[in-house]
Amino acid sequence: MANDKIIELNADNFQNEIQGDTPLLVDFWASWCGPCRMVAPVLDEIAEEMDGKVRIGKLNVDDNQDLSVQYQVQSIPTFLLFKGGEVADRMMGAMPKAAFEKFVEKNT
Repeated sequence: MANDKIIELNADNFQNEIQGDTPLLVDFWASWCGPCRMVAPVLDEIAEEMDGKVRIGKLNVDDNQDLSVQYQVQSIPTFLLFKGGEVADRMMGAMPKAAFEKFVEKNT
């Protein structure tokens, strides 16, 4: 990943990362998913612009199928916002930057 503010999530670090004090927006994605690739630059911008308010994490569903099933991710991209280790909200599909900003503002 090009942006050092985006956390690459996996089965080893997932539980620890969702427990952080700062909310974590998790992007459930796959490399073959066109809408996932479309939204990646938007998440890069949000990671920079909202640093300190929200953290951004990416979880590859192909490499982490158990977590995808656990959180009932049935289509990608799916975005879950975690606060204190719990899912605070979710949204699905490629959205414009303004929709992500509103989603984060509503939940932080």
